[in-house]
Amino acid sequence: MLELRLLQGSLLKKVLDAIKDLVTDANFDCSATGFSLQAMDSSHVALVALLLRSEGFEHYRCDRNLSMGMNLNNMAKMLKCAGNDDIITIKADDGSDTVTFMFESPSELPVPTVSSALDLCFLLACRLSFLDESVYSAMPSVSLYLDDQDKIADFEMKLMDIDSEHLGIPEAEYHAIVHMPSSEFQRICKDLSSIGDTVVISVTKEGVKFSTRGDIGAANIVCRQNTTVDKPEEATIIEMHQPVSLTFALRYMNSFTKATPLSSTVTISLSSELPVVVEYKIAEMGYIRFYLAPKIEDEEEDVKP
Repeated sequence: MLELRLLQGSLLKKVLDAIKDLVTDANFDCSATGFSLQAMDSSHVALVALLLRSEGFEHYRCDRNLSMGMNLNNMAKMLKCAGNDDIITIKADDGSDTVTFMFESPSELPVPTVSSALDLCFLLACRLSFLDESVYSAMPSVSLYLDDQDKIADFEMKLMDIDSEHLGIPEAEYHAIVHMPSSEFQRICKDLSSIGDTVVISVTKEGVKFSTRGDIGAANIVCRQNTTVDKPEEATIIEMHQPVSLTFALRYMNSFTKATPLSSTVTISLSSELPVVVEYKIAEMGYIRFYLAPKIEDEEEDVKP
């Protein structure tokens, strides 16, 4: 028996929005310690690792280790039917081929008084947003319960059999680690992608430099260490053991920055011959990490900072 109750239901919606365009199908692994996912993109270039620790849930029950295969786009569409303030409960019975998501409006929040008919119309509209037949088959039932001003809806989705290899990610010593505001990193990646297709990330004693070059020209953005700020999340902190300069595909970096709503800061860990790690901590609950292999020089034209 699996039963997880998450008070901040919007957090799960943000997690799915961050990874659904990178990974299509994936296994969610549940154990006594937490709810996790590890999957690669279709090109086997990038890897995403998610962990939501059990203590971060309001209620967490997992009688045995369980792996649930899901289509992430279908799951994200379903979660759109939950309000941002809803409590989300995930349930699955041992040996079952379905998982149930329950959306509950918290009683302490004012919920507009509406008729049962209007609530049913809302759920039907949500269901009609699933345009392809595969999603209809994945969602055989929708239920609605009304109690005074509270609303509880549950969605049942069929699980998938997904063959996946769980990769062991060894601990590594990185040449440089950069902590910076996640919104600033998102803006840099977006701005540079209008100039070129790749970004060179260089860390020296002068700071961290993001560079690109394309048909219309070149761009360089330098962020120097800055700890004299009013809010810790606005600081840029650089830990450098030795200089490093690596090239990455911007389309992947821009995909990673979709996790920006999950954390006000991002940590970028770089080392020669190792994939970059772009990490967003999810409060005290866990993290989402993206791994991306650097581009080799002979794969493309050299990008000069």
